Amino acid sequence: MDDYGIGRVVRSNKGRDKDKVFLVVAEIDEEYVLICDGSLRKIDNPKKKKIKHVSKMNIISDELKYRVEHKKKINNAFIRRELERLGVRPRSRLEV
Repeated sequence: MDDYGIGRVVRSNKGRDKDKVFLVVAEIDEEYVLICDGSLRKIDNPKKKKIKHVSKMNIISDELKYRVEHKKKINNAFIRRELERLGVRPRSRLEV
C-alpha cells in the first residue's frame, strides 16, 4: 500500500482516462486511491480508482505529501504546477 501513498505520480491503465497522469491525493484502503490532475479531475472531485488500474511512476511529490499531512491548502493550480515541476505534463482536454 505504501507504494501508492499520497503524493505518488501514477498513470491510468484502464477507463476513459487511460494513459493520463495523476497525483494520488488520498488512500481509501488496500484496493482504492483518490487521484486528480488539477484540470480534468479537480481536487474537489477526485477520481476513485482501483490500484490495479493504475501504474506507479518512480516520482513522488513531497510537497503534496507535506501539505496533506499538515492540512495545508491544496488547489487545482498547485496540482498542475506540481505535475509540471516533476516533469510530467498532464494532457489537456484538447489533446484527448
